[in-house]
Amino acid sequence: SPVAMAERRSLDESVGILSISAGSLLLLVNSYASSPQKDFIPHTALGILLLIISALVAYAGVRHSLAHAQLFSSLCLTVSALWCGSGLVYILIGQEVLRLTELKSSLVPGLAAFTLALFIIGCVALFVKKPVLFLIAVGISLACAHQIAALFAVGFGQSATAANYLLVCLVCVYFGFGRLLSMITQGKVRPPGTGLKQKAELQTEQNQGCTGAVSVGLVMNLLSASVLACPLLGVVPKLFVGHVPWLWTAGVFQLGMCVLFYRAMDTLAATFYGFTALLKFAEGYSALLSLYSIQPFSPVPFPVVFAVLFSVLALFSCQKSILEGLYQLFFVAYCISIAAQPEGFFQGGTQGVQGAIFVATAIMLFITAFNMVSSTLIPTGQGVFKTLVTRMQKVTLRSLDKEQHVPHLGYSKYADAEVLGHACNVLAAFAITATVGGRDPLSVLILPWVVMAGGVLQLLCGSVAFARGKTFESTVFILYGVMWTVWGLTRYGGLYGETRGFNVAVGIICFMLFNLLVTAAALFLNVAWFVYAFTFQLILISFLLDAIGSLPYGYDIGVTIIFGLISFYCFLAHIFNSTFKSPQIPLGRPVVRLGGVGGGADVCPHVPARKATSVQQIAEIMKNGGICGMPTDTVYVLVAACNRPDAVVKAFKVKKQAQDRPMSMWISSIKQLEPVRHLLSPLLLDFMEAAWPSSVSMVIPRGPWMDIFGLGEAAIHIGTPQSIAIRNPDCAVATHLINLVGPIAVTSANPTGEADTTHHNQVYAKLGKKVDGVLCDGPSPENIASTVVDCTKIETGHIGFFRVGLIPKSKVLQIFEEVQNRHRQGHTNPAFEHDLPPPDTQTEDSSGGDDTAESEGETENPAAVTASTEQSTDVQNES
Repeated sequence: SPVAMAERRSLDESVGILSISAGSLLLLVNSYASSPQKDFIPHTALGILLLIISALVAYAGVRHSLAHAQLFSSLCLTVSALWCGSGLVYILIGQEVLRLTELKSSLVPGLAAFTLALFIIGCVALFVKKPVLFLIAVGISLACAHQIAALFAVGFGQSATAANYLLVCLVCVYFGFGRLLSMITQGKVRPPGTGLKQKAELQTEQNQGCTGAVSVGLVMNLLSASVLACPLLGVVPKLFVGHVPWLWTAGVFQLGMCVLFYRAMDTLAATFYGFTALLKFAEGYSALLSLYSIQPFSPVPFPVVFAVLFSVLALFSCQKSILEGLYQLFFVAYCISIAAQPEGFFQGGTQGVQGAIFVATAIMLFITAFNMVSSTLIPTGQGVFKTLVTRMQKVTLRSLDKEQHVPHLGYSKYADAEVLGHACNVLAAFAITATVGGRDPLSVLILPWVVMAGGVLQLLCGSVAFARGKTFESTVFILYGVMWTVWGLTRYGGLYGETRGFNVAVGIICFMLFNLLVTAAALFLNVAWFVYAFTFQLILISFLLDAIGSLPYGYDIGVTIIFGLISFYCFLAHIFNSTFKSPQIPLGRPVVRLGGVGGGADVCPHVPARKATSVQQIAEIMKNGGICGMPTDTVYVLVAACNRPDAVVKAFKVKKQAQDRPMSMWISSIKQLEPVRHLLSPLLLDFMEAAWPSSVSMVIPRGPWMDIFGLGEAAIHIGTPQSIAIRNPDCAVATHLINLVGPIAVTSANPTGEADTTHHNQVYAKLGKKVDGVLCDGPSPENIASTVVDCTKIETGHIGFFRVGLIPKSKVLQIFEEVQNRHRQGHTNPAFEHDLPPPDTQTEDSSGGDDTAESEGETENPAAVTASTEQSTDVQNES
C-alpha cells in the first residue's frame, strides 16, 4: 500500500540520515580531541568504523535509488564513497603499509574531489529548496576542504573541520529522529520541517529514470580524475599506493551503479560505467605496483581496442543526449593517451587528459543533478539523434523503453547485458595478445584487464543474463569469466612461473570439455554464438599447448585476434540491434533446428499478469479457441472457454486427463449463473454468494442448466455423469479473464501424475507448444489445494467434504450455518434482486460472449480425497 511504502521509505531515509550523523560525530570527536602529537582514535579503528558507517549509508542510498528520491540517494552514495575511501587510507596508515608522512599525499586528491562533488550536490539542493540536503552536503563539503587545510596547517584546519561536522551532526540528528518519531507515532508527533514530501514534489522526481545512479557514477569519475591529475599539478609527488583505496572504491561503486542501471533498463549507461570501472581498477593496480617498486609497462593493442569500444558506445549514447555522447569521447581520448605512452597512468599526457575529464565531469555532474530534480531542464541535446534518424529512409529506431527488454518467458527486473559481456571478451582477448618478453609478468598491464574485464565483469553479465532467464548466455559468460580469471592469474600473476606440465593441462582439458558442450548447444541458437564458442575452443587449445610447452609460434596470437574480432562483431550487433528495429546486423539462424523448441523465437506469448492489456490478449486467444496457462489464488492452471467446445476437448487431451480426474468449471461471479438460477436451489445460490470468491470448490448436481454455457459435446469432460465442481477463484487476474471470456473449463497445468505447476516458466516446460499463451505472475502464492465441498444434497440441510485444503472446514461450516439461518428467517439472495427474462433470450449474451477456459492445479495426494462416492473423483483435480 502507498502508506506502507511511504513508511518504508521514511525508515530507509532515517537510517541514511542517522548513519551520516554517526559518521559526522565520529570525525567531529576525532578532530576536536586529536593533537599534532597524538591521534585520539587509532587510525585502524577509525578506518574500520568509517567503513561500517559507509556501508549503512550506502544501503540507504541504494534503497532510495530504486524509489525515485534521487538527490537524497546521490548524497548518501557520495558520502558513503568518501568515508569508504578515507577509511581504507586510515587502515593502511594504521597497519603501517603507508608512513604517517604519506597521509597528506594519500588523502588530499580524494578529499578535493569530494569537496567539489558535495558542493555541486548542495547547490542543486538549494535550487530546488531542500534545506536539509543542502546543509548536509555543504557541511561535509566544507569539512573536507578544512580537512585538506588541516593536513597543511594542523592548528587551523582541525577545529574548523570539527565545527562543520558538528553542524551536519545536529541537522541529521534533528531530522533523522524527527522522521523516526513521526513514523513511530504514526504522524501524531511531527517536529517542524520533518514531514514527508508533497505529492507534486514527488511527481517531478518520478519523471526521471535512474539518474541518482548517473550522478554517483559521475562523482566516481571526478574522484579518479582528481587522483590522476594531482601528480601533474604537483599537489602530490606521484601516483602511489596511498591512492589505491580511492581508485578501487570508485571502481567498486561504479560496478554497483552498473547493476542499478541494469535494474533501470538502461543498457548504454550500464555498459559505460562498466567500462569506466575497468579503468579505475587498472589505475589502482598500477598504483599498487609502486608498493613493490615495479614500474608498470602499458602494452599498445589493448588501450587502442578500448578506445574503439568507447567510441562506438559514445556514438550510440547520443540517442539519450548529445552531451552524453560528447562526454564519453573524453574517455576515447584517455584510452588513446594510455596507448601513446609506455608508462601509461604515470605519464603527463594521460594525467593531462584526466585533468580535462575532471572539468568535464564537474560540469556534467551539475547539469545531471539539476535536471534530475528541477522542472525546468538545462538543454542537453535530447532527441537530436532521433530527429536525424527519422529523416533517413529505411531506418527505424527502437524506443528506449522497458518493453525492449521483455524476455521470452515472463518478465525480468533487468535489461540485457550482452553488449557489456561481448565487450569484456574483446578486451580480455586483445589484452592477452600483449607479449611479456623478458619483463616481470606483473609489470606488464595485462592482469587487471584480463581478470577484471574478462572475469569479474563477465560474471556480473552472466548473473544478469541468468536473472533474465537466459540460461545459455549466462552459462557462457560465467564459464568464460572463470576461464579468463584463472588463466590471467596463473599466466600473468606470477603464479605460473616456470611450471609447465600435467597439472595445468588437466584443468584446461576440463574447461575444453565444458566449452565443447557450450559449442554444441550454440548450434541450436544461431551462427554467431556457434562461431564464438568454437573460436574460444581454439584459444583453449592454445592454452593447452602452452601448458605442455609445444605451442607453435604465433598460433595463440592468431586465434585470440580472431576471437576478439568475432566478439567485437557480436558487441556491435547487439548495440546496433537494440537501437534500430531495421536494418538489423545479422547473427544468423540456428545451425541445427529441433522439432520441439526453436531457440525461443516462436514461443507462445508469455505476458505479465499485472497488465490489463495482457489479460485482454490472453482473452482474445481463448475466444479464438486457444488454451492458456494462468495464475490463480493457488497454483497455475490450464484453461479453455466453455463456449468453445473444441478448446475444452483440446485442453483435456493436452493434459492427458485421466477419466477419473474430470475438469471443473470456474465463474467470475455468481452473476454468471443468472441465466440458470431457476434451475438451481435458492439455498445453494445463497451459499455460493456467501462463500465466494475463495479457494472453495463446490460439487453440485449435474443438470440441463449446463447446456446454456455452450459446452455442447465437450460437456462430458467436465465433472462426472452425476455432478460437477464449480468455483469462483479469489484472484483478480483470473476473475478479470473470466469476466472477458465467460465461464471457463479448468484443469491443472501439468500432465496427469506430475506435481503441481507453481511458476509460469513451468507451464511452458511441462506442456511446451501445446499451450497458446501464458499469463505470467512468478511463483504461486499458495501451494495448497482448494477445499472441496459436497453440495449435492444441500437441500437436506447437509454438506460434506471431499477434501479440506486452504480454507478450514470450520470456516465453511460457519458460512453454511449463517446462510441456513437467513433462509429460515425468509431472506432472499441479494445477488438476484430483479426478475430476469426467460433463459432462452439470455443464451447468446452469456455464452456467446467472451469465453475463457482455465484449469486448476491437481493434487495426486491419496489423502486429498476421503470419500468413495463417484462424485469424489470429479473434485480431485481441483486444487
